[in-house]
Amino acid sequence: MIVFAAIVPHSPLLLEPIGKENQKHLKKTLEALQKLKEDLYLSRPDTILVISSHATRHASHFSINLHDEYQTDFRDFGDMSTSHEFYPDLELITAIRREGYDSNHPITLDSNVNLDYGAGVPLELLHSIGLTKKIVPVSYSGLSPKEHLAFGKMLQEVTQNSSERIAVIASGDLSHCLTSDAPGGFHKHAREFDETIQRAVAELSSSTLLSMKMLLIEETKSCVYEQLLILFGLIERKRLRPEILSYEAPFGVGYLVAQFHL
Repeated sequence: MIVFAAIVPHSPLLLEPIGKENQKHLKKTLEALQKLKEDLYLSRPDTILVISSHATRHASHFSINLHDEYQTDFRDFGDMSTSHEFYPDLELITAIRREGYDSNHPITLDSNVNLDYGAGVPLELLHSIGLTKKIVPVSYSGLSPKEHLAFGKMLQEVTQNSSERIAVIASGDLSHCLTSDAPGGFHKHAREFDETIQRAVAELSSSTLLSMKMLLIEETKSCVYEQLLILFGLIERKRLRPEILSYEAPFGVGYLVAQFHL
């Protein structure tokens, strides 16, 4: 069963060895993540299912990274020391693959020891001593928005039938085009995109997500849309309370932290 669900950003700047002096501009986000870290610990999960946008992406299949162990790795960002080990939840991965096959949701397995930073940053920020190290790293696909929502619903079926206590983390950043010096340059509709995403989260509205224009999603260069659809499918029809803990965009990229209280 699901015992924790959240949306978090995955900027490596959120890690102190990388962000350094930039962290003073991320105060709201870091404070919200600290609250999430505490709530995640209190939820006592047996495993963490993390949905990332920076793992291997397949055009026609969703994917799970299955390896005998995983390492967080931030050497590409100049951090040679931050690294922790995690391990696959073989039972849950097997159940997901079986249900995916039975319900015609294509799933492929990749095998990488190094976790992509979309999974690695949230795990570094939210993990604490005594918390489970079992994870299921899931990646989105090139399939349609409706198929991502349906994939999430399939995952909900699996988690409901599991005896494990499961935490779900959707990892992603909002628009990368909010200011002229943003990584993606400025786009006049970037603010509209971020506001729409926040409204969808606050209302837990998959219909709001599905009604968004794909051109807007692509042009504002976000990396959160598909993960949200999967997450919404996972928690749809559950009795919960969405809470936006923080939103800020100090570097022209939208960082959203939100929790769904179960």
